[in-house]
Amino acid sequence: MLDLTDAHTFVLETTKTLGAEFASPWFYLQFALMLAAAGISAAIGSLARAKIDLTSLVMGWPAPLRMFIRVLVESIGTAAFVVLTVIAREIMLSATLPSRSYLLAVVAKLALAWLVIRLVTSIIHNPLIVRLVSISAWFVAALSILNLLTPTIAFLDGPGIDLGGLRLTPLLVIKLAVLLALALWVANIISNFLEGRIRQSHDLTPSVQVLLTKLVRVLMMVFAVALVMGAVGINLAALAVFSGAVGVGIGFGLQKIVANFISGVILLADKSVKPGDLVTIGDSSGRISAMNTRYISVAAGDGREFLIPNEDLITKKVVNWTYTDKDTLVKVSFGTNYDADPRLVCKLAIDCATASARASTVKPPNCLLGEFAETGMRFSLTFWIDSPDGMDAVKSEVMLALWDAFKREGIRVPYPVREIKIRGGALPVETIAEVTNESE
Repeated sequence: MLDLTDAHTFVLETTKTLGAEFASPWFYLQFALMLAAAGISAAIGSLARAKIDLTSLVMGWPAPLRMFIRVLVESIGTAAFVVLTVIAREIMLSATLPSRSYLLAVVAKLALAWLVIRLVTSIIHNPLIVRLVSISAWFVAALSILNLLTPTIAFLDGPGIDLGGLRLTPLLVIKLAVLLALALWVANIISNFLEGRIRQSHDLTPSVQVLLTKLVRVLMMVFAVALVMGAVGINLAALAVFSGAVGVGIGFGLQKIVANFISGVILLADKSVKPGDLVTIGDSSGRISAMNTRYISVAAGDGREFLIPNEDLITKKVVNWTYTDKDTLVKVSFGTNYDADPRLVCKLAIDCATASARASTVKPPNCLLGEFAETGMRFSLTFWIDSPDGMDAVKSEVMLALWDAFKREGIRVPYPVREIKIRGGALPVETIAEVTNESE
């Protein structure tokens, strides 16, 4: 551990070294050589990027190799800077003392470390993660090159907080954050690979595939966290009391999230709904496009998507149009006046339904006379289609065909007619005038 006296001594010695370096004329010579190398390398990098056509060069190559070549071309200027700085360092070594070219050596090592880090991180697709990893790794490399890594580690490992049997220091927090980010990134890559393999399996139903992918991802994340905890020396048993208290507090605030998660697992296990099913939940209807741990996504077909919590599918009424069979019954209710022949009406209705391209030939249409109403006879036409998709369009098509058939056969559709009969004399003059004005 680094106490305050050692830290004060370290700061004083570093300050004296920097002051002596700035006072030396060799510092400004090295600085001028670095500026010249930076200008020449920038020109070389710009010329290389202008001459090299990356699109045609990497066409057809694997994605990781394309990213590596792209970063390599973009880093040509940095590579040229490293080479020029090393050449200048070697020239000064042959002409003068090694201490007079120390700055060139340090800058060359720092530039080389940045070049290597950028090439290694070229396999990462997320720009934000690339930036964070590159800067963090270069910062550690810089401390190592300047022989400051060991004192920095000792300083960060000094102050700490005791939590039961766990001593929490800044160094432990940094280690935990770095290793946890790395472990979760690797776990995410492995989970994506396993999920791809599961989705390619045709022996598993869509609901089982979703269930397995969610379980794989959760297990990989839990394993990564447990592995990192053990790697940094954190005893999970020491956190039992603390995590239990925090868990109780979080549990009250996350009841709905936990309920939706458990409901999602139940839905995936019992297969009551699955991706691709056409469902109606309350006022929302559409096809299930995705099932997640907290909600399902229902595409309405008009650009909207309903995000329905999994708990609602457990506790509320759900209509699954494709649970066991995709065949859907379409009902068309209509009426005619009493002058029509009911047998002819039923025949025309069946013919119109049979003529539809979506109507099932296995289950023939049927038309029944349902009621002798006040305004006319009421009929009910039923026929099956192969899928509930476009059910309203098929129903409209059959009704239009039925309308054309009624016009052709002279069959009229009844509509309500009101008759007013006056008993016991004529209407008053004022009433007749009001009726006349309203009719005009």
